[in-house]
Amino acid sequence: MADGLTTGPLECLYTGSIWAEGPLWVPSTQTVRWSDIPNNRILEFDPATGTAGEYARDVEFTNGRTLDVDGSVVQCSHGRRRVERDRDGTVTGLVASYQGRRLNSPNDVVVASDASIWFTDPPYGILPGTKEGHEGEQEYGGCYVFRLDPASGTLAAVITDLVHPNGLAFSPDETLLYVADTAGARYGVPLRIVAYGLRDGACGPGRVVVEFPDGQAADGLRVDVEGRIWTSAGPAVRVYSPSFELLDSVDVPETVSNLCFGGPDGQDLYITATTSLYRIRTATRDAAGRHFAPTNH
Repeated sequence: MADGLTTGPLECLYTGSIWAEGPLWVPSTQTVRWSDIPNNRILEFDPATGTAGEYARDVEFTNGRTLDVDGSVVQCSHGRRRVERDRDGTVTGLVASYQGRRLNSPNDVVVASDASIWFTDPPYGILPGTKEGHEGEQEYGGCYVFRLDPASGTLAAVITDLVHPNGLAFSPDETLLYVADTAGARYGVPLRIVAYGLRDGACGPGRVVVEFPDGQAADGLRVDVEGRIWTSAGPAVRVYSPSFELLDSVDVPETVSNLCFGGPDGQDLYITATTSLYRIRTATRDAAGRHFAPTNH
């Protein structure tokens, strides 16, 4: 194990969600925003005051979110089956269909330095009995990773060989895209992280770089400035080196869904886990600098 990646105790900042997901540090407000998906609301925590409250409700089951290059928030909506933008509380759709068919339920999203928007589209928000969206059909017949060119509006399916693509993150130089596949043994595949080489907006063949036992899914993940992968792993956060060796593990009292770096200097790790929001101090920060630098938009 590596010493010094985390430098403080794990703190529970808020509890009261049904399934907490999609945390994001929002530099313009200096708050952490996350989804309570079954309760159909978005919450925010203000570290300056130590208080949490509702940012919005009746939000059509939002899940993952990220910062666009202009500092606005790009988020995934299970209920609207789309990727959308939240600019200071005004929400507009970005993309909801592929080749004339509705998306499944966009789950997690990242924005590249060229402003292209990459997102995963598993079926969790449309499955029978779902409490995270509305039951529906998989209209285009798969679960893909997509790249949206915001200038042209072109949507490309860049990864089509995963069963349930979920969390995703770029390497610091954006030559690799890491994607979590959370289908598991029920679908005959391991819970895993797969790495894809990137070139000119396209993905090369995938390579499985980390596998997890059932029950320890890499649901959400982030990459730090040194290229280390920070990922959920059941009731823990695990940290892997750029060569995919396990460096550290942080035990969490609940099942971890996702995580993000934040705080004034970007070195606080915020963790969503089942009902709660947690924080632990680290010695690093997100590879995407816009996720911690103050931004005006």
